[in-house]
Amino acid sequence: MFSDLFQITLIAATLASALVAGVFLTFSDFVMRSLARARPAAGIEAMQIINREVYRSQFMVLLIGMAIAAITLAAVGLVLASGPVVLWLLAGAAAYLGGVMAVTARANVPMNQRLDSQDPHSASARTLWQTYQRNWTRWNHLRSAAAAIAALCYLAAALALNVSA
Repeated sequence: MFSDLFQITLIAATLASALVAGVFLTFSDFVMRSLARARPAAGIEAMQIINREVYRSQFMVLLIGMAIAAITLAAVGLVLASGPVVLWLLAGAAAYLGGVMAVTARANVPMNQRLDSQDPHSASARTLWQTYQRNWTRWNHLRSAAAAIAALCYLAAALALNVSA
């Protein structure tokens, strides 16, 4: 019974991490490029709105919920699992917490806050926008890759659990 529940939880973690990766990939792939092609004030203002709205979105529940799940899965794995399952769970947690949550807190959010404090029509905002686009997107690439790696780790844990059962 526990094994079945754990397997379902791992599949859910795989899907949730993959969804987070997909949202980040969307921004890295075409949202930021589209905003960069707009007039600077329009791109800045749109990104400011996006950054304010994300806090009230379902994505935020998924982003933070997956961090809690990563910690929980790693702890449960250390106590109840063995072998490769534990290693995959720890790797998934490290990828998600380090590559998604830490990068979000230390890189993307501070950049968002700095951009939010700007008047979109000011010269300083236009100057900031040039470096913001490039740096924010680079960090976002890392978040996307880290969430995808976490998804693969959770999938590998589910498969390893299935093999060891």
